[in-house]
Amino acid sequence: MSVLPADGIEFETEVPVAIVGGGACGLVAALTLADAGLSPLVLERDALPSGSTGLSSGMIPACGTAMQREQGVEDTVEMLIHDVQAKAKGQADPAIVRAVAAASGPTVEWLVAEHGIELTLVGGFLYPGFSALRMHAPPSRQGADLMAGLLRASEAAGIDIMTNATVTDLLADSDGRVAGLTIQRPDGSREMIGCQALILACNGFGGNPAMVAEHIPEMTEAEYFGHPGNQGDAVVWGTALGADIRHMGAYQGHGSVAAPHGILITWALMMNGGIQINNRGQRFSNEHRGYSEQTVDVLAQPEGTAWLVFDDRLLALGHEFEEFNEAEAAGAVRQGSDAAALAEAINVPADVLARTLAETEKLAAGQGSDPFGRDFTSQPALMAPYHAIKVTGALFHTQGGLAIDARARVLRPDGSALPNLYAGGGAACGVSGSQVWGYLSGNGLLTAVNLGRLAGQAAAAQIGATNMGDRS
Repeated sequence: MSVLPADGIEFETEVPVAIVGGGACGLVAALTLADAGLSPLVLERDALPSGSTGLSSGMIPACGTAMQREQGVEDTVEMLIHDVQAKAKGQADPAIVRAVAAASGPTVEWLVAEHGIELTLVGGFLYPGFSALRMHAPPSRQGADLMAGLLRASEAAGIDIMTNATVTDLLADSDGRVAGLTIQRPDGSREMIGCQALILACNGFGGNPAMVAEHIPEMTEAEYFGHPGNQGDAVVWGTALGADIRHMGAYQGHGSVAAPHGILITWALMMNGGIQINNRGQRFSNEHRGYSEQTVDVLAQPEGTAWLVFDDRLLALGHEFEEFNEAEAAGAVRQGSDAAALAEAINVPADVLARTLAETEKLAAGQGSDPFGRDFTSQPALMAPYHAIKVTGALFHTQGGLAIDARARVLRPDGSALPNLYAGGGAACGVSGSQVWGYLSGNGLLTAVNLGRLAGQAAAAQIGATNMGDRS
């Protein structure tokens, strides 16, 4: 991962726009460019594009969509901006938040109407910090299906996706203009490709232990649940070109990964009445603050694990999620006909668990207040028989990265833009503030999809202007 001088280099192939990374950000950018009449080249290190998108639940927050209107959901750009900034404690760049919020509804509608991506409005519950139902996802609620849809659309649009192609070096002029890049194949062969613009859509640095230790040391020993290819390439290349980086301590964690199965358990169970206890049978946090910051709380418990406790009503809800069904099939779900039986099944003190469940039942009835600040009155109390899944906290993806403007142009510390470099998704600084607590559900795909769209639009405009200038 380096930046080399472009002086005297003759490229074997030239493309208008090269895109590093074939996840949601890269493919949305490519579809945008193809719609503008350009032929981008997507460079993907894996044999099959998947990345962090493929590991996600595929849920894209968007406001003001036709799907929301059809179901009577009122949601606006201002509402989405408010929710993002409230979670980030006002630390997110206002221009970026507004740009992705304003793009979110039109982008989802464009993906559905113009490219046949199957997305539905997820109903039934609000994720932490949401003021309206706004998650749009494949019916399966799996990122793998979102990726499959984007790949089908890319194939239909005739987009070239070069797989098994690891970008090793960028080649740039002295003013920071990227002239091309070098790729390496699994057999060691190398190829130089020239480009008029470059979009970095290669996510963050969660797969790089040294960078994690430097920027988010509390996650050094945590399980990494992201894509191993997230090595921080964009940050390394960008800073070598003179770019600024921001909020490198921000990340998305998740406090509900089945252990040791390594399967994500939906936070919908928590939002609809479930609780988390430690191996002493005690609650230890407000489970409604958010699944990202819950990561730290879970890892702070004995053995770094917790038990997600729910009942038959929530078991039925869990069955709506494919990953939950996978976890159940793998034997992750324990049962107990009552509190004592569940305590035996999960090896926690029976008297403590019984007391914990009795306390939450009273809170659900409006008797007393939760010392952790959670409101239990909006959902029914848990009722026997009970179920439990052992979970741990994990690092999913980083949220800090290259500083960008509202057109996804990469910025220098003085605020000026590099000549032809764009970034989106985890490669760019996101909208989650500076710490784990700033992550609002869906922020990852919010920025991946919409910054991909904005980067594609800006690159298309730049290439068009450049080519017009060449013809004059």
